[in-house]
Amino acid sequence: MSAAALTGFVPLRSMAAEITKANDGEFFVFVHASGGWDVTLWADPRNEMRGIVHPASTENTDKAQLRLWVDAPLSDGNKTFELVRPKRSNLVFGPGIGALAEMPDRITVVNGLAMNTVAHPDGATFSATGRHPQGGRVAASSIDTMLANELGTEQLLPTVSLRFPSAFVGDKLDRRAVPLAVDDVGSVGRTLFRAQAFDSNAERDKVTALLSEEAADLAKRSTYPGVLDGLDLQYQSLRRMLGTNLQEVFTANSLRQLRPEFNYKARFAGGPSVNAAFAVEAMKRNIVRCVSFACGSFDTHGNNYRTHAQNQQELFDMVATLLKALDQTPHPTKTGKKLSDHAHIMVISEFCRTPQINLAMGRDHYPNNSALVVSPRFKTNMAFGKTDVEQLLPMPAKTFTDGERAIAPPDLLATMLGAFAIDPRKYMRDGEVVKELLVA
Repeated sequence: MSAAALTGFVPLRSMAAEITKANDGEFFVFVHASGGWDVTLWADPRNEMRGIVHPASTENTDKAQLRLWVDAPLSDGNKTFELVRPKRSNLVFGPGIGALAEMPDRITVVNGLAMNTVAHPDGATFSATGRHPQGGRVAASSIDTMLANELGTEQLLPTVSLRFPSAFVGDKLDRRAVPLAVDDVGSVGRTLFRAQAFDSNAERDKVTALLSEEAADLAKRSTYPGVLDGLDLQYQSLRRMLGTNLQEVFTANSLRQLRPEFNYKARFAGGPSVNAAFAVEAMKRNIVRCVSFACGSFDTHGNNYRTHAQNQQELFDMVATLLKALDQTPHPTKTGKKLSDHAHIMVISEFCRTPQINLAMGRDHYPNNSALVVSPRFKTNMAFGKTDVEQLLPMPAKTFTDGERAIAPPDLLATMLGAFAIDPRKYMRDGEVVKELLVA
């Protein structure tokens, strides 16, 4: 019998290995709806003029492109929208929800997220890390970095971050988990191009193989083999990226051909659709653990508010297409499983918009929020949390250890970690796992 069995003590390294093994083959997609979205148009719909609530109406919204907009009368003579109530759904949506209205049994909505900020950098950082910046500096790692550090360090690319508010903070993290932060997928593809003027791909491959073998041999004889093992892994990764068809995964034109189901001509979400296609193809090849990208901007203070609902529809249509693509793609390592069986999606924004329309026919920043989760480990067809009747303040969602209060971004991020038996305190100062959100 082992010492651990006799004492009941499990070494931290052993616990980490168990967590990694139990979560082998899990993939993650994080989307930042940058600019601050209007939750009345999708997650927390309000279609009555109550107090200062001024709903979307034919006066302030271009409804022509909204497939789910059905007129409902307002007291001022204009028309607002009827609430979207899908069949067999516990959820109620606004008209911006788009194609996701067809799959309520796949999604979890979190409403009434207390943001405590109306600044873009602050809100984006708070949503992704659970901490406000300190002195202008990010104070904690982002959720994609946390999961990559726990589950993705053996991947070719633990995290690819495409304008997502990713952050790598802390001296106890594995350096392999640093997000590969680029503006677009094509940026990676361009770095993989090698001219043939002085040497061939085959010749370079031989040199890289030799360097990899040398690093592995030195690691075996080293007292501290970590750095040399890392070099070996890096050289192996380089050979894999240059010597196979992986380059097509990092080329926008190739991705459009590989995944024609996405709407690349969409006015607002056409570019982000390439990132979604990249997520599917990269996970299909088992080369990346987390893909995080931005879709924006939703910052609509003026007349451009008229198209805000259409922007949201394009975003959620893209997420729905992503889900369908994951449903149709076999898992790379789990026989008989689909990617969607082990893929987890979270869509966040830095805050929401005011309940009232301003003088410029737009909505301003507001310290409330909603989020969307699509994960086999979360309870679906449910909304957790709420705001008051005038959508002014988040309402208490449950009794946490510090008392009854609204849910906040640290709680949502902690819950995502907790879904994979990862202790949030390893990365986060605040937040509690909301067990009511998780499948038992």
